[in-house]
Amino acid sequence: MVRGRGQGGPREALVDEVVSTPTKSVPKCYRCGDPNHLANECRKAGRPGKALLIELSLSCCLLDMEYLPVEVVGNILSRLCAARDVVIASATCRKWREAAKNHLHSLSFNSTDWPVYRDLTTSRLEILITQTIFQTTGLQYLAIVMDDVDEFSAAPVIAWLMYTRETLRHLLYNVRTAPNVNILEKCGRQKLETLALAHNSITGVEPSYQKFPCLKSVTLSYVSISALDLSLLLSACPKIEALALVNPEIQMSDAQATMELTSPSLKSIYVEAISLDKFILEADSLKSLQLKDCTLELFELIGKGTLKHLRIDDVSVIHLDIGESTENLEVVDVSNFTIMWPKFYHMISRSSRLRRLRLWSVVFDDEDEIVDLETIAVCFPQLSHLSLSYDLREGFLPYGLQESSPLENVVVLELGWTVISDTFSHWVAGLLERCSNIKKLVIHGVVSEAKTHEECYMLANFTTSIVKLMRKYMHVDVQFVYE
Repeated sequence: MVRGRGQGGPREALVDEVVSTPTKSVPKCYRCGDPNHLANECRKAGRPGKALLIELSLSCCLLDMEYLPVEVVGNILSRLCAARDVVIASATCRKWREAAKNHLHSLSFNSTDWPVYRDLTTSRLEILITQTIFQTTGLQYLAIVMDDVDEFSAAPVIAWLMYTRETLRHLLYNVRTAPNVNILEKCGRQKLETLALAHNSITGVEPSYQKFPCLKSVTLSYVSISALDLSLLLSACPKIEALALVNPEIQMSDAQATMELTSPSLKSIYVEAISLDKFILEADSLKSLQLKDCTLELFELIGKGTLKHLRIDDVSVIHLDIGESTENLEVVDVSNFTIMWPKFYHMISRSSRLRRLRLWSVVFDDEDEIVDLETIAVCFPQLSHLSLSYDLREGFLPYGLQESSPLENVVVLELGWTVISDTFSHWVAGLLERCSNIKKLVIHGVVSEAKTHEECYMLANFTTSIVKLMRKYMHVDVQFVYE
């Protein structure tokens, strides 16, 4: 427990009362207390090798600190990053303390780094964080990730942000505050490059006042924000390149849930667990678009054909429009998705540079629709990685196996089933014949715990067929992944 200031000053009180500092060199793990191994060998060591550095610092006979410039020591502490390790290391000698004060630029408080965090009350934890931050003078990276804390008081959070705002470049903060703190207003606007917020609210964004000229990456997880404020936030970040929205609470001003975002500099966007009527994104420089677990009536991308990566996973959308200019698409990854193949193919058909196509656990809107491999072979000549998985119908060889155009550049082929059938082995054989330069085959399958006699029979037949087939393709690396 932290008792406050003692005769030795706040740092001595912090070290003596919160952590145990060895008084001599002992080959003992400071993470779990086991004397039979060093900390860098401990399973609890999140970053192997860094704990050994602490062991060396505790035994100064192994490393004469006087020969190391204090700036180098500061860089070492910054590489450790975890506040627990920084506190212990800086307590060993004067040079470490000086380095922690003047040259430490990275500091992380994470509940997974140290079990003691969970044992402290919220007020004690606030004191510990405050003391540690206030003993630094030039923090550039600050992470406060406390999953077991209900909420912090607003006063210490404001103090941390105000103290570090002049030098801070990267801020990760995921603890609720009461009352809510306008973090955008308090954090350093001139130098901040990365901002990741969780379990907080953002209100009243003022682009004319809250400018972030250096901010390149914004991640909002479980954050409450209005559609208007999110749009204004993007306009306040002229250099933003990456935006991630994870389960945000989007507040709407009208009955129709419509969100319109515009950014000429945005290159990557990741959206997860969002439900809207309309989502319109205007981004002339966008290269990566990823939608996951979303429910949308309409998603529209307005751009200039810069998109290279398109990933869609478990998304329900009635109208999907990524624009006509898709010539630069290199990766298309679609899974757990209902598609109308003619419409979807038309959307990506101009992507002559496509290198990777993944259609996994897809469901066709029309039962008679198929994915035509002949069309894929002709339209995507640079395709090198092909992944296909969906339920095969008995007596029907899908994906246009009856055609003859080869997939000459495909070197990795992934095939999967959810319900095994006799058709699957014929499908594998037909695809292998078309991929003349294949080097790797990965087969994914689902095997139920309670297998019927028919399922066991089909699995046995499939195994026999694959063994015979692989004798023909001895050069192919075959892997099986069963769930």
